[in-house]
Amino acid sequence: MRKHAIAITAASLMSVTAALADYPEKPVSFIVPWPPGDLEDVLTRMIADEFQNMYGVPAAVVNKPGGGGGPFPGAVEVATAPADGYTIGSFVPAVPIAGELIGIPELTPNPFEPVGIFMTYPFVIAAGADAPYSTWEELVAYAKENDVALGHFGSVLPPTRITFALAASSDFDFASEAAFDELNCNTLASGDVDVINTTLQQIFPCKDDLKILASIGTERISIIPDVPRVSEINPDLDVALWNGLFVHKDVPADAREKIEAAAKAALEKPEARNLIGETGVLIYWQDADASNAQIASDKAVNGKISELLGE
Repeated sequence: MRKHAIAITAASLMSVTAALADYPEKPVSFIVPWPPGDLEDVLTRMIADEFQNMYGVPAAVVNKPGGGGGPFPGAVEVATAPADGYTIGSFVPAVPIAGELIGIPELTPNPFEPVGIFMTYPFVIAAGADAPYSTWEELVAYAKENDVALGHFGSVLPPTRITFALAASSDFDFASEAAFDELNCNTLASGDVDVINTTLQQIFPCKDDLKILASIGTERISIIPDVPRVSEINPDLDVALWNGLFVHKDVPADAREKIEAAAKAALEKPEARNLIGETGVLIYWQDADASNAQIASDKAVNGKISELLGE
């Protein structure tokens, strides 16, 4: 009888082990809701490559830009995919925070939980080289008597709202604004807008020819250390703009653990660490609990932004 019980227990353990080993057994997609080439895309591709190397199944990044409407079409695709860990979102704060606030049905209530946050963007407010202002204060003075157009990634996204809030607290408003999927050197050179808020990566080829008025984040960007942070101008706007891996809340724990293991391994590779010095990005791993705390803190800052915007 005792031998029989031991045999049953061993069989049960083997069954559990086999079940845990089932994931992944087919291709995995990492959804990046932006065009290729920016830092979230580069790092997510490194994570996908490491996932493929570790587990022996194809893993690919799928770019799903929103046509100037932010990351929400890509987020909806992750939300409506089977909750089995085979569709993973690489998301900015707007997805878990703004998606339900603006009433996107598939994102209301927020269907996602973080696997972890892995980077903070070097995000900036920049103007063309021929702009008649070189600092935020000079822009404010200029904009009170002249029209200034702002280019952004989407009006509901945190960096745009921070820029609007900073303008409001500086007692001016942009004369016009427009959303773009990409905000790069050509955007300013074309004259379509006067000021853009964008990631440093998108303007890197011409950054030395532009006027960077401020950065958005909790610390100055290492490769442009003389540029002040937005929160140095208005302390209420002290927020980081991060990117993290998210899955549907019903995705099993074992899948999340394997995704996290691949991400952590990828972020320690030299090619990832080298990006810190090359681009000013912050790279780290913030686990699910710490990520949830970060999201809660960001929601509080979003409330302050709403007050500044009179919402």
